[in-house]
Amino acid sequence: MDFDFLPKLPKSNLDDRTFKDLVEECILRIPRYCPEWTNHNPSDPGITLIEMFAWLTDQMLLRFNQVPRRNYVTFLELLGIRLNPPTPARCELTFYLSISQPSEVRIPFSTEIATVRTETEEAVIFTTDRELVIGNPQIKHLLTAETEEEIPQQLRDRTPDNRQWQNLEETFLFEQVIPGNCFYLILEDPENSLVGNVIAITFKGESATTTGINPDAPPRQWEAWNGINWQPILRLKDDDKTKGFSFSEIADPLAGADVILHLPQQLPETDFGTNYRGHWIRCIYTVPSETQPSYSRSPSIVGLAARSIGGAVDATQCIRVENEFLGISNGKPGQSFALQSQLSLERVREQGEYIQIRTVEGGIQDWLEVPNFGGSHPEDEHYTIDSQTGIVQFGPLVREPSQLQQATQQRGQVQSVGRIIRRENVDTRNFAYIQPQSTSNGGNVVLERQYGQVPPLGAEIYMMAYRTGGGSWGNIQAGKITVIKSSIPYVKSVINYQPARGGTDAESLDEAVIRVPELLRTRESAVTPEDFERVAKAAANRGVARVHSLTKPEHTTAGIVRLLVVPKKVDIDDFDFHRGMHPDEYFDLSNQLKTEILDYMSDRKPLGVQVKLEAPEYVGVSVETEVFLEPQYNNPRDQEAIRSQLLSALYSFLNPLIGGLEHQGWELGRCVYPSDIFAVCHQIPGVRYLGVVKLYSLRKFGGDWFRADIPEPEIDPGSLGLICSWDNPHPQLVSGHIIEFRD
Repeated sequence: MDFDFLPKLPKSNLDDRTFKDLVEECILRIPRYCPEWTNHNPSDPGITLIEMFAWLTDQMLLRFNQVPRRNYVTFLELLGIRLNPPTPARCELTFYLSISQPSEVRIPFSTEIATVRTETEEAVIFTTDRELVIGNPQIKHLLTAETEEEIPQQLRDRTPDNRQWQNLEETFLFEQVIPGNCFYLILEDPENSLVGNVIAITFKGESATTTGINPDAPPRQWEAWNGINWQPILRLKDDDKTKGFSFSEIADPLAGADVILHLPQQLPETDFGTNYRGHWIRCIYTVPSETQPSYSRSPSIVGLAARSIGGAVDATQCIRVENEFLGISNGKPGQSFALQSQLSLERVREQGEYIQIRTVEGGIQDWLEVPNFGGSHPEDEHYTIDSQTGIVQFGPLVREPSQLQQATQQRGQVQSVGRIIRRENVDTRNFAYIQPQSTSNGGNVVLERQYGQVPPLGAEIYMMAYRTGGGSWGNIQAGKITVIKSSIPYVKSVINYQPARGGTDAESLDEAVIRVPELLRTRESAVTPEDFERVAKAAANRGVARVHSLTKPEHTTAGIVRLLVVPKKVDIDDFDFHRGMHPDEYFDLSNQLKTEILDYMSDRKPLGVQVKLEAPEYVGVSVETEVFLEPQYNNPRDQEAIRSQLLSALYSFLNPLIGGLEHQGWELGRCVYPSDIFAVCHQIPGVRYLGVVKLYSLRKFGGDWFRADIPEPEIDPGSLGLICSWDNPHPQLVSGHIIEFRD
């Protein structure tokens, strides 16, 4: 291994002789040891033997000169540096029932679901992160409001007195038929089991009533309150079988039509300060577009019902192993055992992932995993696990001479005084927690230190549960996880509507060597802007591609550190950049990622400093250009191949992860110029020259993306902006690049 990424300091090899030097040295020694040997030509058999000997010696010296690099790796081991294990991909899985049930349907925790196994690819297995309960929703209240409010207050109760929802008097859903009108449904469940459920709400209406809208594009939006804001819950347009409450378009309106809604996994009960408590969902009459007819009259209903038809739950790409027998303790310190699966994921103790010791007397002890034994007392029930190798290690016994122990104690006392000065209310007893035991060894006093308790002799050691898996191969496309590994009553199917993301391979030695200098400099503390960037990036375990700390005075506030975070949700080595990366899909800074980073940084930042995580202001770029090819490439087949190469090059260049001049991601705040496009396109074989290059910007306003009507001489994203590009599959927004060939 050649650490060519480390600083190059002047140094020499332990032995710098080359193959040529060895051959010449042997030939020079021939007259001394064998004077009668006078033919030193390369054709002489003796010279052949010398060259063979020199080659063998050269190979030995090559290995010998690698000793310093091996010492570097040994130094990493001495520091306790471990290679980070692979991280698993995660996604949301949606289960559907074969038929709605009157009672709860439970999908157990750690249920296995997989992709389809083929002749060339093994199945990728995911397991559910929690138990999914598909409940039985009940409609508690029907409310209407004239205006859309974040915290609804102006409400009118439309609930029937007897709560007979099947046969209602004609009830209007919108009060004044103006945009902003909405109605609320308050749901309840006796077992409080609607979290993540897929529900079907059946609306019944009169056949003779019309609303004036286009049934294929109704101006309405369904939302649910997730405890923080209102979240859209209508996944597909076709999930609204009522077509925006256009009952005149339904064959049998009195039988009703369903609206399929996907409730979020965060669905708390609330009352917004009113008398109506439960799970709130609503339907809003939105502002129609220019080509979208508005409601001419309020839709009305004569019946209402709700039922659950499925549910969604998060899943992780892994296999869960339970009650694995590791071995029997021999009662000696430093015992180690191996898990059957080497690559194990981070253990979660709350899910029963720990080691249990079962003694000969029948006692049961649940031991605690620690990162190392540096803070372990002799009576502490501690162990470590190497996630890369699957080795379980119990506390070692360290023996050292008394002179070394005295010097260590003196250094420890000096360091303890320094820590006490910097901190207050420190219990100094923690600095002398080890009671050394002295033994005599040939007149020399030897001290023994036990770090962590030793499992009792004859005790059986069990790993109660652990998960194995992870890696970039778990980043599965949407709609591919469809196989339920075990039969679950009443469950018909499962699917992932979104791709599985976040899977990364295990850390390599090269990557570990790169991060060690930073680790030694600050020991995971965040003080300087560079420290905050490094710690924030390390928090998500390679789930963050870039972090930028804002340092300019106009962007900073006293006591607050602002960080711009660019997530990394895909493995860029395997990603197809032919269609680019939509920022809403690939660079969304989720609340889960924010929480993970902030929790990690809370113990590593100075006291009193607040960390604020933000996403850069993403600005899209759409390129339109004319391309002139070399004469031999002016045919349909070559044009299509070159078009594909040009699009892939442009999407890769205008990308936050791999774009820019250095291919390390587009620089924060850097503008896009037509000259950049010329430089990228001219690298494609077959391109003779380019005609006019037009740059169109795409910016986000109020949750929607808008494309500039006229081209711009340059696209400036602003000091906090980041350039990206993508091909939008929806025809109403042209965001992709347009290549036209000219003769």
